[in-house]
Amino acid sequence: MFIDHIRIFAKAGDGGDGHVSFRREKFVPRGGPDGGDGGNGGHVILKVDSSTDHLRQYHFDPKLIAPNGNPGGKHKKTGKGGKTIIGKVPPGTVVYRSNAKSMQEAVQMERSDEGIDLEPVVDLTEEGQEFRICEGGIGGKGNVHFKTATHQTPTESTPGTEGEVGVYYLELRRIADAGLVGFPNAGKSTLIGKLSEAKPKVANYPFTTLQPVVGVVEFPGYRRCTLADIPGLIEGAHENRGLGHEFLRHITRCRMLLFVVDIAGSEGRDPISDLQILRKEVKEYDEELANFPWMVIANKMDVEGAEENLKIFEQRFPKIKVLPVSAESGEGMDDLRNYLDNEIGYRG
Repeated sequence: MFIDHIRIFAKAGDGGDGHVSFRREKFVPRGGPDGGDGGNGGHVILKVDSSTDHLRQYHFDPKLIAPNGNPGGKHKKTGKGGKTIIGKVPPGTVVYRSNAKSMQEAVQMERSDEGIDLEPVVDLTEEGQEFRICEGGIGGKGNVHFKTATHQTPTESTPGTEGEVGVYYLELRRIADAGLVGFPNAGKSTLIGKLSEAKPKVANYPFTTLQPVVGVVEFPGYRRCTLADIPGLIEGAHENRGLGHEFLRHITRCRMLLFVVDIAGSEGRDPISDLQILRKEVKEYDEELANFPWMVIANKMDVEGAEENLKIFEQRFPKIKVLPVSAESGEGMDDLRNYLDNEIGYRG
């Protein structure tokens, strides 16, 4: 099960209360105050870990709760602080803070007409990057702090402060150098499988790919790039038809867009119309995304009618870079590799 967005509840630990006590020993029957401070509550931190590529762990346990600090003790002993809780997230996780204070309130607000307000908090992209989403409470002061020249036996202390609490939304936006964008059955899964070590499911029916697949393409000289196979779009994806927003969010981090078209029209579609629709969907979803560098991979050149369609396609789009390939037979794949190496390859 692939989870790329989730709601979680986070609660930092409360600070421990300050202690009230007085020094009482065999030869010190009336010692001064010696109550210690309470320990600080644990923080809640999100940390980027590239060994995970999903948010599935929060589906089964959508909460991060840090322990409270312990109360202070006798002999000026400070209570033990609460342990910091670290939640691991994959690179490309965007964190939003909700105006809800509990999971139940968040659900109610989502179901209401008013909806729920989400405030972007942080964009976690780098390995090891950390962000504290909830600050632990501060431990209270023991009575030892309240002794003065005229107040020798204070019984005052302060309670620990409450730890921060909140509901957060985590949204995973995959990071890849290039994203393969196309209609279902355009051959994206076969392409990424041939170019990289990724093993996406491939079959001759729409929506075989239901989640993004990221593959690493190796080039000579220890160079490489990463490709994201985005699930097939349909017309109206920018309006969230066919889970359009679920899919489109994953290409917002790519450096380049690779539009894959079935140049043979084997599904009864027109390659020219397909490209126009795909470009429109991307632009309607995000104007900035439409300005990314892009090119066209004319796939299925091994199918009857592809050669004739390619000539018409290139005449219609003379200024657009078009690479004819057949992911199935391997035709043109070396040219595609060389192009990717020159455009987005880097020494890994």
